[in-house]
Amino acid sequence: MAAFSYTTIFFLVSSTLAHTVFSDYKCNWHSLFLESLPPCKMYYSVDPSYTSQCPDVTSYVCATNGHTYQNECFFCVDQWEFGPHIKFYKYGKCD
Repeated sequence: MAAFSYTTIFFLVSSTLAHTVFSDYKCNWHSLFLESLPPCKMYYSVDPSYTSQCPDVTSYVCATNGHTYQNECFFCVDQWEFGPHIKFYKYGKCD
């Protein structure tokens, strides 16, 4: 019984300390997924007269402009044509 109470006390103290240490830590969930940004370079063309041919695949991408693109190719082409102010927000439809 004494071991149980020491374990309980240890758990309560450690969880309280963890909460105290990490309470000021503000997590930016968007930055956690920076590794999963769309690989836009593969959709860019060297030829300026090239017309993009994005696949007819539905895998939604949401941009910071609030627009939901059919897939990352459409997002990347739009970003390439209209400027870097269009940023990736998340995979999936915009809310």
